Amino acid sequence: MTTEDRDLLDAFRQSAVASILYTASQPPQDVGLDDLGTAATEAGLLWVGLKDPTAELMQSVGERLDLPARAIEEIIEPHRRPKVIEYDRLTLVVAITVEIVNGRPSFGDTQILIGPGYLLTIRRHATGSHLALRSLLADSPEFLGRGSDYVASALLDLMADRYVEAFNHLEARVESIEHQFLLRGFREKDIRHLYRLRRDLLRVQTTIAPLVEICRRLARVDTRNIDPDSRGYFGEVADRIQRVVEGLAGLREALAFAFEASMMISQMQQTDITRKLAAWAAILAVPTAVAGIYGMNFHDMPELGWTYGYPAMLTGTAAFCGLLYWKFRRIKWL
Repeated sequence: MTTEDRDLLDAFRQSAVASILYTASQPPQDVGLDDLGTAATEAGLLWVGLKDPTAELMQSVGERLDLPARAIEEIIEPHRRPKVIEYDRLTLVVAITVEIVNGRPSFGDTQILIGPGYLLTIRRHATGSHLALRSLLADSPEFLGRGSDYVASALLDLMADRYVEAFNHLEARVESIEHQFLLRGFREKDIRHLYRLRRDLLRVQTTIAPLVEICRRLARVDTRNIDPDSRGYFGEVADRIQRVVEGLAGLREALAFAFEASMMISQMQQTDITRKLAAWAAILAVPTAVAGIYGMNFHDMPELGWTYGYPAMLTGTAAFCGLLYWKFRRIKWL
């Protein structure tokens, strides 16, 4: 064995979450890198699951499974958008994973390669495992007999479950923001937090929305590698993801309404403050005008020679200010 072969075997052991041949009459069997080609042609289902593999390992696995060169090039590259690609004897489905890490959505990609007698899954930057589905596959012979296309639909359904989990987390955050808004309104830091959350919702929505059309295409279009009995399951997955997408749109609308409501309340508060300032300015203008007149110190002023001139001036000024105050209170400016 050459050094290059040993390096590939070590990389396969590190990246292969599981490489198992499932047959109805025998217990699951572990399959090594060199035996992938033989196991894929045997009765049953070979499921090879890789996590963050190197390009060299993907090239080696692709060659052993006799994948087309274009398919090998496609699975080596990471993806940011869901897609489906049809080849002669296999179908590649790319799904974007969404997981909540430290309160924020984290994105990865899972490539599902559906072939005759085998299923190849490649996970990148995704922490959620497929252990539950593998256990079901090992314990249910009837589940195994439906083929790799049905297992792929179940895998997409498992990813839809995680979309729902992420949606529930984001929905709880939106409800918390709405409750906070009703209690005390928004502050500057709350506006920043609201903007971040709305951007996260948009990213999640635009990331998973194309998968709806992909699943519907697999459910309705006559494809060579999807059995007619399995197409209905892809349609169910599409409906589930569609409900999540619609829910995310609703959450975005709720945040937009909360932001608009906070802006309206802020404008109303500013208008109320402006009215109060204008009212007090009008009231204070009366004594200011009187003081200005008396401050000009003219010699011929009748009030200066009248005994009750000063008290009368103060009384008149106070009465006029009181009248203005009553008027402003009546129209709810004060």
